[in-house]
Amino acid sequence: MTFSKLERFHYILNQLLEKQRISVGDIAEQLEVAPETIRRDLGELEERKLLTRVHGGAVHFVNLRVEPQFKRKMDMQKEAKRQIAKVAASRIIDGDTIGVDTGSTTVYLADYLDGLHNLTVVTNSLAAAERFNLALEEGRITGKVILLGGITNPAQASVAGSITIEWLNKMNLDKAFLSCGGIKDGTVFDFDMDESLVSSKMLERSGSRILMADASKIGQQSFYSICGMDELSEVLCDGPCPKDWPEYEQLWTVVEGGIE
Repeated sequence: MTFSKLERFHYILNQLLEKQRISVGDIAEQLEVAPETIRRDLGELEERKLLTRVHGGAVHFVNLRVEPQFKRKMDMQKEAKRQIAKVAASRIIDGDTIGVDTGSTTVYLADYLDGLHNLTVVTNSLAAAERFNLALEEGRITGKVILLGGITNPAQASVAGSITIEWLNKMNLDKAFLSCGGIKDGTVFDFDMDESLVSSKMLERSGSRILMADASKIGQQSFYSICGMDELSEVLCDGPCPKDWPEYEQLWTVVEGGIE
């Protein structure tokens, strides 16, 4: 059966209403057309701001020039973020001092910790601090949570500023767990300059640097650069490393339940 462009558009948008993410391969197979046709369709729909293209497919429209409020971000790609956080939690061992930046993926990290002792958590995320504190209260971990000083951003449940940087300058971290707004051209980006500076400082003060990024961030560029990909120790993602990024493949870990 042959579908017109308009019929393909309607089918693609209906699929997005039912799912968080669609893939080029699946839609091409279902409509019995070439993947290149679907890629062109996705490009036109993105220009109309009806969806956002990601590596291998598309998600609901996201304006990456304007950062969504924190509560909204928590609902975007939620299952992928939880899977990434679960794997990230397995990288933490007794006695670690970890840095956790602000983000809707890193905030889930504390939920998957159990049986860890003498952990020190340093964070500028109000939401993450609350969850790590809950882990302490429930006895799933022992240790302490250090909430960095600074100026609060209520919309993002975060703290940043010169005071935050000054505190971090005096700290040494074993591992830093970072979120991002996008990854493109070998650079990791975020939306807010002040929060990006905090993330960069966490990297500088840490021995191991782990990026937690769902697949919708691949190929996207937001306002301010955090670091180069070559500064990272590992990338945890629910999708594979793009084939045209072979230099970063050794950093990449596809989490369980990730996209093939």
